[in-house]
Amino acid sequence: MCWACETGDRERIWALVDIISTGQMPAGHTAEDLRAMGLPQPGELYREERPDGTILIRQHSPAEIAKKAVRKNNFVCDAPE
Repeated sequence: MCWACETGDRERIWALVDIISTGQMPAGHTAEDLRAMGLPQPGELYREERPDGTILIRQHSPAEIAKKAVRKNNFVCDAPE
């Protein structure tokens, strides 16, 4: 791949990561598309803004992601069989 193509590909991936970090799914992409590209899913990244205006994009730890998944489905049926 030429230098210009590599640069364009890197910028496209960075744009996707920027959108994902806001918690949104990039338009025209599915969860399977993101997995195939090796990118995280919406909700797995978060943004931090530093006092100097710098924005950091960080990934939640696998343990935090697992806790969220458990909390989402906390319905328990207490009816007798």
